Amino acid sequence: MNSSNKQNEDLSEIFVKVKDIDEQIYCLIIEILRKEKISDCIGFLSKLDNQKYLDEQLKVHQDLGIINIEKMTKIIQQIQDHNFNKYNYSEETFTDLKKDLIEKVSKQQKIIQFFLFLVRLTAFDQTFIQCGSNSLHLLVEMKIELGNQNFENIKVCNTSIVGANFVRCNLSGSQFENVDISGLNLNGAILFNCKWKNIKIQKLSILKGHTLAVLSVCFTPDSSTLASCSGDKSIRLWDVKTGQQKAKLDGHTSVVESVCFSPDGTTLASCSKDKSIRLWDVQTRKKIAKLVGHNDSLYSICFSPDGTTLASGSEDKSICLWDTKTGEQISKLNGHSDGVSSVCFSPDGTTLASGSHDNSIRLWDVKIGKQKSILDGHTYWVQSVCFSPDNMSLASGSGDKSICLWDIKTGEQIYKFYGHSDYVSSVCFSPDGTTLASGSEDKSICLWDTKTGKKISKLDDHTSYVSSVCFSPDGNILASGNYDQYICLWDVKIGKQKSKLDGHNNLVESLCFSPDGTTLVSGSEDKSIRLWDMKTGEQKSKLNGHTNTVYSVCFSPDSTTLASCSRDNSIRLWDVKTGKQKSKLNGHTNTVYSVCFSPDSSTLASCSEDKSIRLWDMKTGEQKSKLSGHTSIVYSVCFSPDGTTLASGSDDMSIRIWDVKTGKQKSKWDGHFAFINSICFSPDGTALASGSREKSIRLWDVKIGKLKFKFNGHSDCVLSVCFSPDGTLLASGSKDKSIRLWDVKTGKQKYKLDGHFSSVNSVCFSPDGIKLASGSCDKSISLWDLKTGKQKYKLDGHFSSVNSVCFSPNGIKLASGGNDNSIRFWDVKTGIQKYTIDGHSNKVRSVCYSPDGTTLVSGGYDTSIRLWDIQTGLQKFKLDGHTNWVQSVCFSPDGTLLASGSLDTSIRLWDVKTGQQKFKLDGHTNDVISVCFSPDGTKLASGSGSRNPVNLKDNSIRIWDVKTGKQKLKLDGHTSWVQSVCFSPDGIALASGSSDNSIRLWDVKTGLQLFILKGHTHEVLSVCFSPDNMSLASGSRDKSIRLWDVKTGLQKFKLDGHTNDVISVCFSPDGTKLASGSSDKSIRLWGFNTRKEIQFIENCYQDIFEQFQSNSFLEEYINFAILIISKQKLFQAQGALIYKGEFVNQLGIDLKALFKQLGSLILDNFAELQYN
Repeated sequence: MNSSNKQNEDLSEIFVKVKDIDEQIYCLIIEILRKEKISDCIGFLSKLDNQKYLDEQLKVHQDLGIINIEKMTKIIQQIQDHNFNKYNYSEETFTDLKKDLIEKVSKQQKIIQFFLFLVRLTAFDQTFIQCGSNSLHLLVEMKIELGNQNFENIKVCNTSIVGANFVRCNLSGSQFENVDISGLNLNGAILFNCKWKNIKIQKLSILKGHTLAVLSVCFTPDSSTLASCSGDKSIRLWDVKTGQQKAKLDGHTSVVESVCFSPDGTTLASCSKDKSIRLWDVQTRKKIAKLVGHNDSLYSICFSPDGTTLASGSEDKSICLWDTKTGEQISKLNGHSDGVSSVCFSPDGTTLASGSHDNSIRLWDVKIGKQKSILDGHTYWVQSVCFSPDNMSLASGSGDKSICLWDIKTGEQIYKFYGHSDYVSSVCFSPDGTTLASGSEDKSICLWDTKTGKKISKLDDHTSYVSSVCFSPDGNILASGNYDQYICLWDVKIGKQKSKLDGHNNLVESLCFSPDGTTLVSGSEDKSIRLWDMKTGEQKSKLNGHTNTVYSVCFSPDSTTLASCSRDNSIRLWDVKTGKQKSKLNGHTNTVYSVCFSPDSSTLASCSEDKSIRLWDMKTGEQKSKLSGHTSIVYSVCFSPDGTTLASGSDDMSIRIWDVKTGKQKSKWDGHFAFINSICFSPDGTALASGSREKSIRLWDVKIGKLKFKFNGHSDCVLSVCFSPDGTLLASGSKDKSIRLWDVKTGKQKYKLDGHFSSVNSVCFSPDGIKLASGSCDKSISLWDLKTGKQKYKLDGHFSSVNSVCFSPNGIKLASGGNDNSIRFWDVKTGIQKYTIDGHSNKVRSVCYSPDGTTLVSGGYDTSIRLWDIQTGLQKFKLDGHTNWVQSVCFSPDGTLLASGSLDTSIRLWDVKTGQQKFKLDGHTNDVISVCFSPDGTKLASGSGSRNPVNLKDNSIRIWDVKTGKQKLKLDGHTSWVQSVCFSPDGIALASGSSDNSIRLWDVKTGLQLFILKGHTHEVLSVCFSPDNMSLASGSRDKSIRLWDVKTGLQKFKLDGHTNDVISVCFSPDGTKLASGSSDKSIRLWGFNTRKEIQFIENCYQDIFEQFQSNSFLEEYINFAILIISKQKLFQAQGALIYKGEFVNQLGIDLKALFKQLGSLILDNFAELQYN
């Protein structure tokens, strides 16, 4: 076994040992290191006194805590001494070792938590920086979800985190050194006082200013300035380090085609379609001379190496040589039979190369002005020529999509490079001659090894034709100009590194969520269908079979089948579980553009360029009917929610409504003035949305076929429309690169989502309505967070459902009980878990603080009730008596009594001091699920229901006299279990939540029902009044929390975020926060007053962040992609907040300019912003 394999085996064995460690130790150690400002982790953990202290904090008996801590210390010591803490595991040397390691540990949750611990450990102990950096690299490689986490003050060095998703993360105080951050998603991240040095990033800057296509770029000899020219008739000078525009040179009266600096950098030459050449003084920015001699458009200019001569190539088929001192024409070279598109001097100045639309390259003797040779080989226009620095070879790029490398001496072709899928518009050698860059109309740049002829890498970030590429004289930077009006600066060394990012190789045409929302499917022009995990963005599978562009994908409502259609004229059905093709449906005679399942999954509709719509039987795969009527291409079909109607949108500018049973056309709607690209029914079937190439969206009343609204806002074709599941929002994607969200009721635009670099072809809401997916011509898929209620932060720690949450009376702590049998205590300010209490032998169903905050009571499925001392964490009493699960516990307002409700159908009242049972309240004939004391302590409310449908149904609420133990009132109305009861703070009203999906408000005195609150689409599991008596919160099995106005009974807000049942909700004593516990194993804290999402920030950044949050100017920065799936290294920083700190790449370029260009908010001058 070689040493590398041995190291890998040792490392795997170390990580396997972590499985025995209690994960809560990690949080506790980090918290202690932070509080005590400890910088020697192993030294701290090795001391017995510290182990005992940790043991006490963990509240684990029989010295299990010390055993865990000892194991932990040994593991950390082994890691510290391992190569994992010495070398950069992102380097190619470790590729195989890393691959084996990931295969062994990627599914081990405890090992993943250990990696996260090692990353956070770098904030305190510098001896673990490399292993923490390697751990972060592995987490990124394994596509572990890193978003919305706190990485404050971490130190990362010598690694790659290409493609990491740090959306909404707090990276304040972080220090990065020699880290590749290409493709990082920093959308919404907090970046206060960061120190990022020697950063590697592929795209260095985006220079925006031109208003039309950028046609040529050129560096000054010292690499400090870049010149660009454009179809907007202007020339611009840019500072390479800052990305700022230094000057704008105006004078040409038509498109400026080419710019070139003199060898000494003092003069800039430009040529234009206005038939002139102009010379500019770089220092004064004034025009020196205007050279006229060509009688048609000029395409290219080039200075000789000594700067005395300027060559120009023109559409008039000639090349002119000019004396740069006098401005006089020296000679005119004729020979080409078509326009001359490119000219270039050899490094020794003796030879001039020219490329032409006559498909040839010609070499000219500069002294005598005679043609030396003709190089033939291209089959279409030669767009660009460039000599190698050693004068030995010449590169040429052509409209035939190839690049040729020629031997200058022999005129023989050395290599022919193929890699572009469209015209090659520009070629340029690196100063050392080892690399050749090529730009193409396929929107990409390729880097080639000139020795081997092999492609090194491909830069795919442009969204339009790449017109010009140019290396800086120092060879560090590549500039590219393009038709999307901006210039990109690239770190060429980073560009050489291989990317392992998942994604389509061509534009994304269609998206569809699986009915459970866990999977997104995409269809692309690369002929493939891909399925993606929505949590991590990881590709789950790739379905191959179509032989041309996949235009539409659709899941069947029962989730068993996936349908796809293509330019290959076929429809294919795929088994979702196996990924295998089930069948191929043939019938259309041209491209099939859209497929849609009927709501019952029995029928599939398809539409085609053959002008027909077809309905297919999903059981037999046979065509049921063919719907004819459209007079041109049919682009979109959609079933109504009840499945009786089909709508279609066409190139003939009409929408047609069809009866699915008869196949007859019911109606035809006219109104659009251009092709209709997309149609979509609202979830209730009353409205239909249509998106058109005329840039508008129309909303139609389905019953009467009349136009309700016309949504204007997009500046180009609308390619896709989709309703949110609740029907309140409409999303649209457009050729203008934006996504817009519209209020369906008012017809007003609510949000504009920017982030894509090209047309947005498809938009799709997740089934829960929380997320929106978009697919684009930029080959990426973006996922957007559309939560309307803003989560404050998320507390993770429980390993199973969280059944109950309760604030301490002072609002500082939060207690939670879960199905993992544990009770956990949380610091509300920091969101950090303080400690865990174990004692119950089964699920903890309910927790409640005593009014004085000294005691916590818990009830569980082990039939016991336990009282805990908050200060020591020790059990004070165990109350036995119930003969079945304890569902609910509640302290009386004076703290002397405790009530419990159980599945044994009884309620019991206990004396808190003695632990003795005072009363047993019998009356319910079914399970008692919830109990609650009135604010004055005189009454107790209880709610009941049955797990067993055979039992007599007792879905009642009962009010009891606490002194006598007698029943006072019985409230009937709910038609299913009463899951939760809660008194209003004034004691006048009682709220109840039920499995009948409703909430009811009752008058406690009369027992009359005041309101029925309807809105939840599944069982209501918990209700809680706000302390001011104005609002009621409810949690439901529909995964949402809703806030209701107590006076009117109307819903105020809906808070989305949980991914499973919301079992418990609880207001903080001051009413500013709401806590929720869920079956998704998380607890979430919500800002009630602001309903704004507040990033989890601690320490010195808390105050300043709160100031930033209070400013309205932040509102426009909240809409950004939370997940991006792309093969390209798309660096994202939209909505990121940057305060002070430094972000410098390895070339000394300040990256703050790039952050700002990408939508970050630079808050360095916050004092000024406060008053704006």
